[in-house]
Amino acid sequence: MTASTSPLARPFPALPAIDGITLRVARARYKDWDRADLTLIECAKGTAVAGVFTRNVCCSSEVELGREQARLGRARAVVVNAGNSNAFTGYRGREAVEAIMAQVAAHYGCQPSDVFVSSTGVIGVPLPQDKARAGIAAAIAAEPCDWEDAASAIGTTDTFTKGAGASALVGPVRVELAGIIKGSGMIAPDMATMLGYIATDAAVAPGFLQEMLAKANAESFSCITVDGDTSTSDTVLLLATGKAGNAVLESWDSPGADAFYAALRQVCRDLAHRVVRDGEGAQKFIAIRVTGATSDESARRVGLAIANSPLVKTAIAGEDANWGRIVMAVGKAGEPADRDRLSIGFGGVWAARDGQPLPDYDEAPVAAHLKGQDVSIEVDLGLGEGMATVWTCDLTHGYISINADYRS
Repeated sequence: MTASTSPLARPFPALPAIDGITLRVARARYKDWDRADLTLIECAKGTAVAGVFTRNVCCSSEVELGREQARLGRARAVVVNAGNSNAFTGYRGREAVEAIMAQVAAHYGCQPSDVFVSSTGVIGVPLPQDKARAGIAAAIAAEPCDWEDAASAIGTTDTFTKGAGASALVGPVRVELAGIIKGSGMIAPDMATMLGYIATDAAVAPGFLQEMLAKANAESFSCITVDGDTSTSDTVLLLATGKAGNAVLESWDSPGADAFYAALRQVCRDLAHRVVRDGEGAQKFIAIRVTGATSDESARRVGLAIANSPLVKTAIAGEDANWGRIVMAVGKAGEPADRDRLSIGFGGVWAARDGQPLPDYDEAPVAAHLKGQDVSIEVDLGLGEGMATVWTCDLTHGYISINADYRS
């Protein structure tokens, strides 16, 4: 974690231990820092896994291999390296990942494909195998830790640890979910947008687990943006140990499937919001709700065009209700829109309706709203029933300072 905590930070919640999941951390010393930077997540035999990954075509070997492994639907361990993304490193990068998989698999007596690896940090530097090997050995020998220790170890430019939890009743059985995430910059929606790990003691068939994670991702991680840049390493894994003893969830018709999904969606959305609240240099958390679109997906794209606009984000940073910039962003989104049906508001106060400013518009309550840390923007396209909400943060001088110094 960095020294200056985001003003939008939320405290780390009390998360339940998940039966079948053991967490350990160690110092691999990937960077010159005095902190744990390698995390080992041990999963009980029979753990099902689902994953969503970046669509960045310059992705790391960790992502390429992870996609293949997730299709098999099983996991025995996850290794997370912080400080080095191991992306754009060619055959040396892949060799480093395969060496980690082999070392961990030998310890647990499983197949290398049961070991998932994630790495985050500077692009273009091969992961040093000697440090990884020593770090894994140290993690295996370490005492188990809690979720907050693991959340701290996976961070890079994060200013606070991020976690979320929930529970659900699957038939008569209470199941628990707990998750951690890292992310602060290089955040844009493209399947997944950070490194996140969610675990549950529920029994869920791998195929259905994947279906639920993909759906939850579409409503959370793929609806946030900090800077419009999608990482080469983005991964979210969902691990289901089955230790709760519930009847296996196999489809949406399974008793308790809706309750479990609601809990999963809650965890994903909470984690996604915490990433935005730690956006590099962020001073304001912005929710953009788009209604009246021709489809939900069209509404999401319009929302993201607004959320990714530097002009909109700097206006919010300056607490300026310049709704003309929102008009611009809607028009450039490449989605159906009609200037003469467009309405725009801030904090529940409409500034413009049906393509023109309201004659009795009073900017004073809007100006007061923009002075707060939580800002809402409402856009009604007036074309259909499609709607979506996306989340972003403002763009400040702090973002430039952090990224100008990132490799130091």
